[in-house]
Amino acid sequence: MTDQAPAVGNVVIADAPPAWGRLRMAFKRSLDLTVAVLALIVLAPVMLAIGLAIRLDSPGPALFKQKRVGKGGQLFTTIKFRTMFADADDRSHRDALRKLAAGEPVSIVNGRPVFKPAGDLRVTRVGRFLRATGLDELPQAINVVRGEMSVVGPRPAIPYELELFKDWYYRRFAVRPGITGLWQIRRRATTSLDDVIRQDLEYIDSFSPWLDIRIILITVPKIIFRAWSF
Repeated sequence: MTDQAPAVGNVVIADAPPAWGRLRMAFKRSLDLTVAVLALIVLAPVMLAIGLAIRLDSPGPALFKQKRVGKGGQLFTTIKFRTMFADADDRSHRDALRKLAAGEPVSIVNGRPVFKPAGDLRVTRVGRFLRATGLDELPQAINVVRGEMSVVGPRPAIPYELELFKDWYYRRFAVRPGITGLWQIRRRATTSLDDVIRQDLEYIDSFSPWLDIRIILITVPKIIFRAWSF
């Protein structure tokens, strides 16, 4: 991780708050490694089955790799299960992000404004299931083991998202990005990008090892419930 996202080059990223002390960081890293390694071992058969389902459902690789912005504005490559057709472009996501940043509805469902993409034609049949359950994120356990991500933290931004960032957004890069976090478990209606970032910063400011454990314990049953009820 030596490359820095261009839009971060001239921005000073503040250090993490005092709550992120050395002992707490050591505990967090130990927790990250324990959870990630256990997930890779215990869920290996599930991940192999998902990979096979993806390959059978549509042409292309089972894994999707993408550059993201991590701690300190450093670029790294995330690993996820592919949920879209291999030739899909990012224009619709860029447009949805611009609307979210402006606080505008991204789509209309049953006559009601929705602040997230709905009915994305780029998403495969298996991809819809993976996105609904969050299982597409499982390979990011590899990023956690590498030290590029944490199990809990702000979501890693795509470089082009930084075009829409306000100055105060950049504080989220003071810590490693995560697979899950506060706004993911709350699942409350998000009406703007400001709302997402505020919750990321709320996590950073209120961090404790017990908060990480709580978020993980809430995330796991949510994934299981969604998988069984899909």
